Amino acid sequence: MSRVQEPSRRTVLAVAVAAAVTGTAAPAAAAPRPAAADEPGGAQARPIDYHAWTTHREWRSGTAQGTRAVSGRRPGVVIGAPAGRTDYTDPHTGTTAAWDYATWTSPVHRLAVPATEAVASWNAHTPEGTWIQVELLGTYSDGTETPWYVMGRWAAGDQDIKRTSVDDQTDGRSTIWTDTFAIDDASTGLRLTAYRLRLTLYRRPGTHLTPTVWRLGAMGSDIPDRFTVPASTPGLAQELAVPRYSQEIHKGQYPEYDSGGEAWCSPTSSQMIVEYWGGRLTREQLSWVDPSYADPQVDHAARFTYDHQYEGCGNWPFNAAYAATFEGLQGVVTRLASLTDLETLIAAGIPAITSQSFLKTELTGAGYGTSGHLMTVIGFTADGDVIANDPASADDAAVRRVYLRREFENIWLRTKRYNASGKVVSGTGGVCYLYFPAHVSPRQRAALASVGVR
Repeated sequence: MSRVQEPSRRTVLAVAVAAAVTGTAAPAAAAPRPAAADEPGGAQARPIDYHAWTTHREWRSGTAQGTRAVSGRRPGVVIGAPAGRTDYTDPHTGTTAAWDYATWTSPVHRLAVPATEAVASWNAHTPEGTWIQVELLGTYSDGTETPWYVMGRWAAGDQDIKRTSVDDQTDGRSTIWTDTFAIDDASTGLRLTAYRLRLTLYRRPGTHLTPTVWRLGAMGSDIPDRFTVPASTPGLAQELAVPRYSQEIHKGQYPEYDSGGEAWCSPTSSQMIVEYWGGRLTREQLSWVDPSYADPQVDHAARFTYDHQYEGCGNWPFNAAYAATFEGLQGVVTRLASLTDLETLIAAGIPAITSQSFLKTELTGAGYGTSGHLMTVIGFTADGDVIANDPASADDAAVRRVYLRREFENIWLRTKRYNASGKVVSGTGGVCYLYFPAHVSPRQRAALASVGVR
């Protein structure tokens, strides 16, 4: 599991509400929708807005400085004639190198629901000698703007730069926490109402290399503070045949990547779904892994999702970007509003990686508690319980678990919880990774559209 004994990196996002809360509320019986829409017959706009640029027309709609849009079966943006040259000193190696660069800046996207948080994600090909940077410029509800925040410096490999998030970014009103933009004090009513994303594409001087970016987007959300969520009604009995991998069998392997397998829930989950969709690593790609290790592809996924600033493999966008390095796959980071959303995806053959935190007593059969853990939802039983491939298992055979529906949806969808010390800390509010084919079927397209992803 992911850093079980350490505070979640998102604990800092939680606002103490102990004075206003006397205990965890009892489970509510309601239709599957956000907790704030709790009046009979009430309606509420979906509190999640995922938007992406993916088509040739959309790439042409941005502001290009040295980039150009490319068409074809998978449209994208590449370096045309570089806009300039700059030096970059890698903070993790101390190496300074010159890079040609070009930029693409999106049009303004106005959020359907003003947001307290935002997470960017991208899909790109970065051959050796290239890398990319993603930034976000937001507009607040009072009309003022954020700085340009760096949301990630990324390359598929680790030869040219060390992929990294960037700490210490704040304007006193919002802050970047690893991969997440967050309003510092949502109780003031301040919100993010719009944003632009900027891509900077880099290549070694004197070459014609280029990154290619196929998808660039962000999820903005305003999930209400809640310790419990309304109970959903089961609507599907189906299980997908997703490969099963344990992170625990990798304990002690490659400790330079967050101390080894004990913390590899995110890349282990990513590798399961990559392989579900047919993604495979070659013998050459795995040649660096000790041949005595079982499931070397998990070690590979850990290395190539590792965030050298966060010092972990749980950077959400880096996992989605890793999945998209496999031919024919794309990946996004978003939030879902209910288990009904998950059922819709499973019915279309799309599994999901969910992020949650819980005490040992809050998830029957898990046998552990965690401040942050990723697992793969692969289906639902006839009773509506959740079938998950949980990488925090003793071996591959033990990975498939069945978790009680009511417990699972609460630990995944809530935004507030009590930790083992009784302190109020944050929950992820339905965060998930979705990996799916670059060219989806009509049924898959409809399922993704129903949860706000296109």
